[in-house]
This record gives sequence, C-alpha cells and structure tokens, in this order.
Amino acid sequence: MKSFRADYVFPVCADPIKNGIVTVDDRGKIISIADTVAINAPPPEHLSGIICPGFINTHCHLELSHLKAKLTPRTGLVNFIMDVQKFRGADPAFVLDEALKADNEMYENGIVAVGDISNTNISIPIKEKSKLYYHSFIETFGFLPDKAAETFDRALALLNEFKPMSCSITPHAPYSVSKELFKLIQKYSDTGHNLISMHNQECEDENKFYRYKLGSFNDLYASFGMDITHFKPQARNSIQSVIPLLTSKQDILLVHNTCTNLKDIYFIKRFDRKIHFCFCPNANLYIEGRVPKVELFVGQGYNLTLGTDSLASNNKLCILSEMRVLQDKFPALSTAQLIEWGTINGAEYLGIADEKGTIEPGKTPGLNLITGLDGLKITPETKVKKLI
Repeated sequence: MKSFRADYVFPVCADPIKNGIVTVDDRGKIISIADTVAINAPPPEHLSGIICPGFINTHCHLELSHLKAKLTPRTGLVNFIMDVQKFRGADPAFVLDEALKADNEMYENGIVAVGDISNTNISIPIKEKSKLYYHSFIETFGFLPDKAAETFDRALALLNEFKPMSCSITPHAPYSVSKELFKLIQKYSDTGHNLISMHNQECEDENKFYRYKLGSFNDLYASFGMDITHFKPQARNSIQSVIPLLTSKQDILLVHNTCTNLKDIYFIKRFDRKIHFCFCPNANLYIEGRVPKVELFVGQGYNLTLGTDSLASNNKLCILSEMRVLQDKFPALSTAQLIEWGTINGAEYLGIADEKGTIEPGKTPGLNLITGLDGLKITPETKVKKLI
C-alpha cells in the first residue's frame, strides 16, 4: 500500500478534504480517503497541492499525432481540413511512432482514458498495449447520398477490426455526412450499444452553409471535385438541422461547439436526445482563433467534458492545459468545476464511471497531483504530476 497526504484531496464525488489522505494498494485501487491515516496504512507521503482523479480526455485523434507543428495556425477550419488531407499519405511507420509518443504523453500528463477518433486501423496495436483506456470512434465521412451505404459498410468493416476493444461508429460532422448516411448510423445505433461523438459548429461557415448554402464549405467540396447540388439550404444552423437525425438511444457527445449559441442549446432541449458537450479550447484557438461561449452551457443541465483534439491543432495533449485556457477566458469557472469536467463527467459519458472519475474505495481512477496553484486558482506555473 501507499498513502499520500496533500493540501487538498478532491474526490469529485464529495467535498474537497483539507489535508486529506488517500491510500491505495499496489494495483492503484483506492483503499481509503480521509483526513486521518487509515488503520494499517503506511505513513503518508506529504505533498503540496491538490490530489484529484486521473483525467478523462473525451476527444482526441491519435492517428494525427505526426502533424504536430506542421499546419499553419488560425487559418480557419476549411483550410485546416485541406491541409490535413495533404499529409494523409505519410509513412505509416512514422505515423505509428508519433502516435505511440502521443499515447505516452497523455499517460505522463495524468490522462487515464481517451475517446479517440479513428479513420484507419493504424492505432490498433498501440491501443491494445496502452496503459490508457480507449474508446475508438470509427468516423464516417460521406456527403454524397448515393455513397451512403458503401461508406457505412466500410465503417462497419473497420469497426470489426477494432473489436473486442471498446468502439463505435460515429458521424464526423454535419457538413460531411449526408442525410442518408445519418439515417444508416441512426438505424445501427438504435439496435445496440453505439456511442456517438460528432464535431459540431467549429466555425461560422458551418452555420452559414446550412442556413444559406454559402461560405467556404462550397470551396472545400469543389476542391474535392464533389457535386453537392443535392444539398438545399436548411434555413437553420447545422446542429438544429441534424439533431432529428441523431439516435435517441445512445449518448451523444457534441465536440468543439465553437459557434453554438443559446438558440441552438434551447433547440436541442426540444428533442429527446442524450447530449453531452466537449470543449477543446486550445484547438479552437489554433484553428479559428476563438473559443466557445462556455458560459452559455453552464447550468443548462448538460454533462460538460474536456478534450485535447489532436497534435495537428494543439502543442500538447494535456487536460490541465485545457483547464488553464478555460479559467483564463472564463474566470468565474472554479478549479473544482473544471476538475469535475475533466474527470467524472468524461467517465460518465464513456461509461466507465464505475472505475474512473472519482476517488472512492474500490475504484482505480489513477491519482494526479496538481501544483503551482494560486490558492485554488490555476496559474501559468500550474503543473500536473501522475502519482499512480
């Protein structure tokens, strides 16, 4: 057994414990959490800072790790997508090596579980051996109606390669999935367990495209040589247009939400959908130079989670770094709130809250030490260290 005492222990499931002590066994299972040393427990190691559960990263693209520092920042989403396509033919050995480094980086930064977007099978050997828990989202792209069945069948074949690891089929984004493909995913999701994670409203042009069929997405399709005459303006923002096409049977994570407004949030509430939201502020700043209006989502009754996105749009894979940006942009957000978003909320969405997300006896959540705080506020000097 090991025992750790810190200035504060944040169990997340209960109030913070000042001068709290956490005792774990040699497999990382929580034995006890209290303000006094447990019976038969070893003398605690005294630490300065906050002990909290291991972090949950609900949105990552491990297979894009080789693109770190290769894409020009703040050029907008459409230019970002086109730049990513230029590197799709990279040497597989290099892609695999960089993905492995990214997996190790997340582990060292106190991340214990990841919701990872997969377009290929290249990450399978990493995930099979990783110390992290992974749920892989097999992402579908297909805006042409007559290609929907073919696209879905390819996704299903790739899904079978990832099994028996945790995995599901998911739409990429409103602007890249046809109504026909959405319906195939919905039908599949309604018959069994199939967690959904969809990029949502990353830029204003996504809404402009859905409302008026105007903006840079027309240029994107033209660059791919795609005929999109089938698509008609919807006179609504993208999420309002596609929310009826999403399953009511599964949990759905809407990722980024950079241009989601209050009307969108209220519109979503009209539908019987199990919606969660994920914020990746560093990626939003990298791509669009702005962050979501996070304050609109607080207090709306939704489960809010954190993600890192990929190293194509971020310089590190660190949930603490995402918390730092959010607290800087929205000072009313407390560290306790952000820890909740980065731990139990993600665990609940991924369906692993019985093991991860809170410090409770019998669970194996991992333990992180957060140091360099100003009181309980995150500062530029704040760091995370993985304890177990």
